[in-house]
Amino acid sequence: MTVMSSHATSQTRPFEIIFVDDGSSDGSSEELDRLAGQYPQVRVFHLDRNYGKTCALDAGFSQSFGDIIIQIDGDLQQDSADILKLLPHTETHDLVCGWRLERQDGLVKKLSSRIANRVRNFFTHDGVHDTGCPLKVFRRSVLERLRLFEGMHRFFPALALMHGFTVTEVRVRHYPRIHGISKYGMGNRLFKSLYDLIAVRWMQDRVLRYSFRDK
Repeated sequence: MTVMSSHATSQTRPFEIIFVDDGSSDGSSEELDRLAGQYPQVRVFHLDRNYGKTCALDAGFSQSFGDIIIQIDGDLQQDSADILKLLPHTETHDLVCGWRLERQDGLVKKLSSRIANRVRNFFTHDGVHDTGCPLKVFRRSVLERLRLFEGMHRFFPALALMHGFTVTEVRVRHYPRIHGISKYGMGNRLFKSLYDLIAVRWMQDRVLRYSFRDK
């Protein structure tokens, strides 16, 4: 899991790259440490085991310092160059989500994601086509407002909208997976996310909303 942050949307401003090693055993830990020793902008955090994607994201978010925070997976299915497509939209939106219009995954993975996205959208009304896209750009104010629980990374757009933030989607590229094995299947992609949907609907109904009157 990679988290990048910057203090502005300009490509020339200071930035940092945070790698979260969630218990990898493929030799990437050593490679990440090598990169951190070579580049001062790179920081690496090693979890003692695999706790799941939400924990890895929360760990990276909590260690970031920038005003603009970018998340992207390390499986190379996303093109990091597409970050430049998303960044300009942070001028008008608080959360910018990638949209993998042309998915390069297997049939089961695409089908389960499509069903889960439609059911989620029906209940949460977040209007997002591809909430599972791992390329997203947040303004820090969004992450400061959200409190994450296991599985909640699937509902970032709905949670952001729930707290009054603005959300948009930008089409991005997607490539076939050539390294590693996906841990997501029909059971934990579709059924578990539908179970989590109950919690999100509960929060949407009971979220605190208030404002102060003018003196």
